[in-house]
Amino acid sequence: MPKVLIVLTSHAALGTTGRRTGYHWEELAVPYWAFRDAGMEVLLSTLNGGSPVADPTSLAEDQADNPPAVRRFMADAAAMIAMRNTSPVGAHRSAALAGIFLPGGHGTMWDLPRSGQLANLVGAMFDAGKAVGAVCHGPAGLVAARRADGRPVVEGRRVNGFTDAEEEAVGLTDVMPFLLETRLRELGGRFEGSAPFTPHAVRDGNLVTGQNPMSSARVAELMLEAMGVAAVPKAA
Repeated sequence: MPKVLIVLTSHAALGTTGRRTGYHWEELAVPYWAFRDAGMEVLLSTLNGGSPVADPTSLAEDQADNPPAVRRFMADAAAMIAMRNTSPVGAHRSAALAGIFLPGGHGTMWDLPRSGQLANLVGAMFDAGKAVGAVCHGPAGLVAARRADGRPVVEGRRVNGFTDAEEEAVGLTDVMPFLLETRLRELGGRFEGSAPFTPHAVRDGNLVTGQNPMSSARVAELMLEAMGVAAVPKAA
């Protein structure tokens, strides 16, 4: 059974605002079930292991208003146990994985770019032709990753992520440690964005990126394609 590693942020403070952040529920749950339903083994990880914190704004006050994939995840005992007991990213090796996926949530902007272990794993998987994917703020985990020749993994590749316009729209431009679109462009990525808060995802070889939570399903489809795994047909 092919394995895919999902790496979540553990950072919970939204800068100095006094507000909480973390990973984004939809960006975790939608790809998780796409991979699981396609017959893959899904491994959940954080930089140091343990239980990550979700961004409270990624859940609706009424559980019934959450996306179906989120409700399914929260009702699945095994999935919830795995999420509360993630493995440290340093415990994983490229050879054992078919792909790596980085969900967003603003927390990723602080901890993922600072992890040498994550950067090394992403770079090794990229060089090995394994699928590397991220959505929304998840591409923050790509910015420190380098190929064997020292070049950024995003250099010369079509990439996407939460846009500077979207960051401005949510009022967090001055809170972020850097702007994701700007950084990806600075690293040589060929950034492709669509209108704010509309679905957009792009695959360039083994690199798959998406713009926002609404792009999660399409990113998951492109990840499965990059891993050579057939997606489960959608119900009519």
